[in-house]
Amino acid sequence: MEYNLSTQDAYAALKIKDFMRFITARFLLTFAIQMQSVIVGWQIYQLTHDALSLGLIGMAEAIPFFCVALFAGHVADIVKRKKIILITNAVYFCCAIALFLIATSLHHALAIFGVVPIYIIIFITGLTRGFMSPAQTAFMAQLVPRELFGNASTWNSVTWQVAEITGPAAAGLLCGFFSIGLGYFFVALFTAIGMLFFSFTKNKPLPERSKTETIWQSLSAGIKFVFNNQVLLSAISLDMFAVFFGGAVCILPIFADQVLHIGAEGLGLLRAAPACGAVIMSFVQAHNPLFKNAGRNILVCVFIFGLCIITFALMRNFYAAFLMLMLSGAVDNVSVIIRATIIQLFTPDEMRGRVSSVNSIFIGSSNELGSFESGLAAKLLGLIPSIIFGGSMTLLVVAAVRKFAPELRKLKL
Repeated sequence: MEYNLSTQDAYAALKIKDFMRFITARFLLTFAIQMQSVIVGWQIYQLTHDALSLGLIGMAEAIPFFCVALFAGHVADIVKRKKIILITNAVYFCCAIALFLIATSLHHALAIFGVVPIYIIIFITGLTRGFMSPAQTAFMAQLVPRELFGNASTWNSVTWQVAEITGPAAAGLLCGFFSIGLGYFFVALFTAIGMLFFSFTKNKPLPERSKTETIWQSLSAGIKFVFNNQVLLSAISLDMFAVFFGGAVCILPIFADQVLHIGAEGLGLLRAAPACGAVIMSFVQAHNPLFKNAGRNILVCVFIFGLCIITFALMRNFYAAFLMLMLSGAVDNVSVIIRATIIQLFTPDEMRGRVSSVNSIFIGSSNELGSFESGLAAKLLGLIPSIIFGGSMTLLVVAAVRKFAPELRKLKL
C-alpha cells in the first residue's frame, strides 16, 4: 500500500509502519524509565530525607554516561543500530529486575549497605543509556525520508512526552497506594514489552562511510563537526545550560513534601506536569510547525521557560505549581523539536551516531549534572532560593546565546 507522505500531512510519519513500531517501543521503554526515576527518587528520599542524596542519583547516572558517550557514537556508526538498541534494552530490563528484588526479597541489602546498591544499579543504567541514545537517534533517521524529519521529530517528542506524563503519574499512584516493589515490577514488564516492539522493527543497513578512519579520528570528527557549526553548537548549548540551571525535577520530592505537603501521588502528578504541556504543544506543532522563524522561536521559548521556573518557586498552591510546570513543558517542547530537527537536517548520514553522542553529552549534562546542581544548590542556598537562582541563570543564558550566536537567531527552517 502506498501512502501520501506529503510534508503538509500532519500525520505523515505515523503512516510509516517501521516508524510506528519504533515510537511504540520507545514509548514503552521511556514510560518504564520515567516510572523508575520517580520510584528511585521517592525510595531514596524516604531512606535518607536528604537533598544531596537525591542529587547524587543524577551523578550516579551521568558519570558512566559521559565516560562512554563519544565511543558509543562511534559504535553506532559502525555496528547495526537495531542490535545496539536490543542489547541495551535487555540491560535495562535486568536493572529493573534488580531494583525489584532489592525492594522485595533482598530488601535487607538496604539495611546493610544503605542506598549504595541502588546507586550501583543507576550507574549501570547510565552506561546503558550512553550506548542506547545515539543508536536510537541515528536509527530513527533511517526510518523516514529526509523531508519528514521535522514531522518525525514532532511525533517522537509526543511519544516521549506522553510517557513523561503517564510514567511518573503511574509510579506515584503505585508507590502511594501499593508498594515500591510493585512499581519496579511494572517497570520491568513495560521494558520487556518495549524490547519486543523494537525487535519487530525492520533492520536497516549502516550508511557507507566516505573514508576510513581510526577510532580517534572518528571520535574527533564528530566533535569537530559540531563545534565548527554555529547553529548546531548554539542550539545544543542553549538547551544544555537552560535545563542545567532551570531544571527542578530532582528536588520535586522535597518541594512536594515540605512546600506543598502532598505525598507520592502528588509528586507523580508534578513530575508529569511539564510533559502535559509538552504533549499539547506537540500536537499544535504537528499541525502548525514553528520552523519559519526557528531561531527566534527557540530563544523566546527558552526565555519563557526560565520565567516559569522562577514563578514555580513562588507557588504555594498545588494547582498553580502544576500550571507553571505545565507551561514550562509547553515552551520547552518547542525548543526540543526545533533542536532535534536541526540536528537531523545538518548531520550527514554516516556521522549521525557521533553527532548524536555529542548532543547526548550536552543533554546529559543538562539532565543528570543539572540534577546534581539542583540538589547541591538546594543544600547550600535553601530550596526556594535555589530554584529562583536556576531560573534566573536560564534567562542569562538566553541573553548570551542571542548576542554571540547570530546564525541561530536568524535561522529559518
